[in-house]
Amino acid sequence: MPNAATRGDCRLEGVGVTRVAYEADGWGIGELWSEHGRLLQVEHPTPGGHPQGEHPLVPRLQAYFAGDRVSFADVSVDLGWCTEFQRSLAAALRRVPWGAVVTYGELAALAGRPGAARAAGAFCAQNRFAIVVPCHRVVSAAGIGGYGSLGLGYKRRLLALEAVEL
Repeated sequence: MPNAATRGDCRLEGVGVTRVAYEADGWGIGELWSEHGRLLQVEHPTPGGHPQGEHPLVPRLQAYFAGDRVSFADVSVDLGWCTEFQRSLAAALRRVPWGAVVTYGELAALAGRPGAARAAGAFCAQNRFAIVVPCHRVVSAAGIGGYGSLGLGYKRRLLALEAVEL
């Protein structure tokens, strides 16, 4: 498994934020940002770039992308930008186990708002915490659903990594 090389610190809006690029074999380079142990954002690995930085989450992300059953339930994420319902969606989504899927409607119901499937979909589209808040585990009632700019092929690959067959 590749190791991250050096630590990369940056400043964001006057606040000290650590930015780390990590490599996942066969997937590419992803990035994460954290502040004082709280995750601010994680991006999926894609081809290109160079890994740089060290972060306690990097080995776990690498293990996940290598196919290991990894839990991120203990990772603190910054949901300060979320409404109360969006925080409920994030919490419900984090309880969806590795290898399982829910529909957007089921996610909304798990978060206490049955009938809010579109709001659940909008939350997933804005999700800043790839893999840690696993929106790839949310599918539409009619099939796989969307997956933003990375596309359905990437979502299928993530689900296949977790042995999910749709």
